[in-house]
Amino acid sequence: MQYFTLNDGNKMPVIGFGTFQMTDPEECAKAVEDAINSGYRLIDTAQSYFNEEAVGKGIANANVPREDLFITSKLWLSDTGYDATKKAFETTLKKLGLDYLDLYLIHQPYGDNFGSWKAMEDLQKEGKIKSIGVSNFYNDQLANLSLFNDVKPAVNQIEVNPWDQQIEDVKFLKEYGVQTEAWASFAEGKHDIFKNPVLQEIGDKYHKSIGQVILRWDIQRGIIPLAKSSRAERMQENLAVFDFELSAEDMKLIEKLDKKESQFFDHRDPKMIERLINLH
Repeated sequence: MQYFTLNDGNKMPVIGFGTFQMTDPEECAKAVEDAINSGYRLIDTAQSYFNEEAVGKGIANANVPREDLFITSKLWLSDTGYDATKKAFETTLKKLGLDYLDLYLIHQPYGDNFGSWKAMEDLQKEGKIKSIGVSNFYNDQLANLSLFNDVKPAVNQIEVNPWDQQIEDVKFLKEYGVQTEAWASFAEGKHDIFKNPVLQEIGDKYHKSIGQVILRWDIQRGIIPLAKSSRAERMQENLAVFDFELSAEDMKLIEKLDKKESQFFDHRDPKMIERLINLH
């Protein structure tokens, strides 16, 4: 496994295993166990995924020392604020069956995030979290949080895929010293991404799948992609992206696929914010 170094000095694997929508406890636990045994070291979950206990079971069942793993979870909107964040974090830690997290993220840029961030800074000082960060924050929101607190976010986990490449945002995060992590790396298959002729031609050139091309494209942009699969053979395939490198021409061809629009929803749409708040 290769690693990127975060702004706090901690090292984060350059590819991770995502568990969004893995709601069946047995299937989720088995998938996490298989992912770790396949070679994944970064496992990503969240309070709002309702699977932290299953993820924890999978981690426990895998035959890999805890210190070799990088475990991430996220704080949901319903628990922003200093005291609520501390309580929610302890619940997350208990469900996962862990003594600490490698990364804890504020999942959405709404609510009392300043209170939450202060709690996360304190938890980091206590050694319960190694790195703290955010998810779905726009550049101005991230800068605001950074400038009025002691610790700058180490990571911003945002939607990045060939249809929504976030070129300017990724550039800003890199210049600002914050690691970009990609959710929905495969855009959940939208617009027939796994049949795209441009991506297929590039994959054929290297004898790689379209999924491998996308993951390699992310890594070469300095982005940490999350990939999800319940099949062990696909997990192994998604990790086999370190034995080839896309050319500058390949990268430009993929850049031309950018639709410059979210494949899911606008995080600044007031109606969507209301829906997110009422999700729990």
